[in-house]
Amino acid sequence: MKKFGPVLMALVIAVLLTLFATTPPRAIPANAPAQSFSAIRAMADVQTIAKYPHATGSAENAVVREHIMRRMEALGMEVSTSTGLIDAKGTKRLNRWSGRNDPPASLVNLIGILPGKNRSAPSVVLMSHHDTVWGSPGAADDTTGVAASLEVVRAIRARGQQERDLVMLVTDGEELGLQGARQFWADHPLRKSVGAVINMEARGGGGRTTLFQTSHQNGAAMQVYADAVRRPGASSLAAFIYAVLPNDSDLTPVIKHDYAAYNFAFIGRSGLYHSPMATPDNLDQGSLQDMGGQVLDLTDALLKADKLPQRAADAVFFDLFGIFTVIYPVWLGWVMMIMTAGGMLWVVRQDGTGGLTAGAGRMLALILGSAAILFALNRLSLGLGLAPANYYDRLAAIPRLEAMAALGSLAAFLVLLATWRPSRVGIVGAALPLFIIGLAAQALAPTAAYFLVLPLLLTTFALLARHAAVQIAFMALVGGYMLSLGHQLMQGVGPTLPFAVALPLALAALSALPIWPGMAARKARAITVAALLGASSVSLWVLLDAPAASRAVYSDSKQ
Repeated sequence: MKKFGPVLMALVIAVLLTLFATTPPRAIPANAPAQSFSAIRAMADVQTIAKYPHATGSAENAVVREHIMRRMEALGMEVSTSTGLIDAKGTKRLNRWSGRNDPPASLVNLIGILPGKNRSAPSVVLMSHHDTVWGSPGAADDTTGVAASLEVVRAIRARGQQERDLVMLVTDGEELGLQGARQFWADHPLRKSVGAVINMEARGGGGRTTLFQTSHQNGAAMQVYADAVRRPGASSLAAFIYAVLPNDSDLTPVIKHDYAAYNFAFIGRSGLYHSPMATPDNLDQGSLQDMGGQVLDLTDALLKADKLPQRAADAVFFDLFGIFTVIYPVWLGWVMMIMTAGGMLWVVRQDGTGGLTAGAGRMLALILGSAAILFALNRLSLGLGLAPANYYDRLAAIPRLEAMAALGSLAAFLVLLATWRPSRVGIVGAALPLFIIGLAAQALAPTAAYFLVLPLLLTTFALLARHAAVQIAFMALVGGYMLSLGHQLMQGVGPTLPFAVALPLALAALSALPIWPGMAARKARAITVAALLGASSVSLWVLLDAPAASRAVYSDSKQ
């Protein structure tokens, strides 16, 4: 075991970094300073708003609106409403949920304005929605956003009058097709005086809050975030992935305009999405604290800015384990790739080419093999696709699917790399397939390529350094980030695309190779068999398990 000491040390550090990065902060108590965000204070509104399901047009929704309006007025806001009718598509969905044949329901957006010193300056908007799906009290989606908005407004007011107006927009009919947001951003006169918009959402009941979408040409907007937010959670990779997925939120009609725009959400405890179990008691208060803390920091910075951020070239950005935000221009990625290429060529020049092809073959096999194993395990959990899976059952199964993916990834690593004791040139060979993928990513999706570019550069530095402490540190950094990224990917797309973690696995494995001592073949085979049996068992557990108690009440009908 002594020869595995460096690897185990790096792995322990990586796991600790992952836990810190993926764990929300603790909820700040109600007796915290008035200028700060307190999730415990905000929970008073969550308890009231999320007492019952409150779909658009329902009597419960009217009660919720009255509560929000009273709270806005108590905070010294100028309160108004905008109204309209749900369109035919939204009406059809609402009637499918209710089992009735009602005429189009009325939607009511709530608008509160906390006046600033300069009423003609472009305003900052906090946006959330007050409606829920049928049958869910919606403690997270989107009562969290409403309650966070109220607590942010209270904290801003406690800091004294700001230079510009702060607008709190609480839309209606989001669950029926962004009805209220589309109406407001198309027709309401107030939209002409807006300079920045912050939207808050949730898909689940916990986890870290992430800034997962921004306005286009976000360089200046993201610099404000990077400078202001003390416990960040942000990723231009997440923004890229979200942009190619067929998902919408109330920010969708906003980013068609020139406003600086930010979209925050948490997606942990995914089984609570649209669930009858999405109650205040089941909401992670740390997630509410995380959302409110980030939004308060950003709102305060925007309100104090002499000029709100304008369009600038898109930036690469990500939080480093929630400690600070890394942000840099796209062109710097090319510099890093050139440095990586130079470092690898230096190693080959010093050591020769022996092992280059073998290393490349092993890494390519790891990428394709792990993806194939995870695809097969996922199909097994779906009964080989013989019957369609319930979407909400799959969300509830994400923790088990993560365990399945971890065991399957371990098996793939052991089969292809466990017994290998690579030379420096062999590691350069292993890096080559990832380097080619990194070049393609840098060319086609430069804001998303950092998760490939930086690990490649750090691994190259580790090879050049030839120092165990440096190699342990770089493995811990890369491994910790890839574990965090794998967790986020499984939460986001794991129920359908678990093989998305094949690249994070390959990058983590690459970072470990400089200190990998090799493993006896018999031991590697034994652990591989155990991992595959464990992964298969978890897949069958997901397949044979009873329907989740957290299922949305309408989930047997088409949405």
